[in-house]
Amino acid sequence: MLHIYCPHCAEYREEEEFHCAGQAHIARPLDPEACSDEEWGEYLFFRKNPRGLHHELWVHAAGCRKFFNLTRDTQSYEIKEVYMIGEQPSVVAGSVQQTTASGAKS
Repeated sequence: MLHIYCPHCAEYREEEEFHCAGQAHIARPLDPEACSDEEWGEYLFFRKNPRGLHHELWVHAAGCRKFFNLTRDTQSYEIKEVYMIGEQPSVVAGSVQQTTASGAKS
């Protein structure tokens, strides 16, 4: 069982309290009315499903009911970081460079 840190509640809770809402950092089209059906379908339905690091949108469904982002390794299920919506991740998917607890890069 995963224990997930909710940045809004500032505590670790069991994964049953959370729900994954899919890929994080999906940019909404600036002018949805000007999108073709194909472009709108791409935005709504097509997401990446990579092996390895992945940025995901989560909601604390049984707690504060607020959304946040999480970087998780989809192979090991290890959670690398949790961060608020609007913030950028410090662990970047597709990058081998990661920040350690001391701030040193590895």
